[in-house]
Amino acid sequence: MGRMEIWINPACSKCRSALSLLDAEGAGYTIRHYLEDPPSAAELTEVLGRLGLEPWDITRLGEPVAAELGMESWARDDASRARWIEALAAHPILIQRPIITADDGTAVVGRSPEAVRSVLP
Repeated sequence: MGRMEIWINPACSKCRSALSLLDAEGAGYTIRHYLEDPPSAAELTEVLGRLGLEPWDITRLGEPVAAELGMESWARDDASRARWIEALAAHPILIQRPIITADDGTAVVGRSPEAVRSVLP
């Protein structure tokens, strides 16, 4: 069975539930505390490709820093992608969690048990 990486914030209940489910399934995984070890813009670009999502799809617009940056009004188009990705890299609190990347190249935002199960072998 392969190893997955899961990006978590230990204070997040959805992250804790995802870990419990992975443990219950006996899945092998590595934890990344992404607030202390933030992903680079390049890593975010790669993970977004795996997720099949745009950066604004994984941005927590309810966070105070999103309001400070005025992100709600940022354009959501190809020309603006880099701006969003740079903001996520600079302020990892904005990244939706937990993000699970499986070794087969798939990835998912594991906010529901169904989502978490979708990356299990």
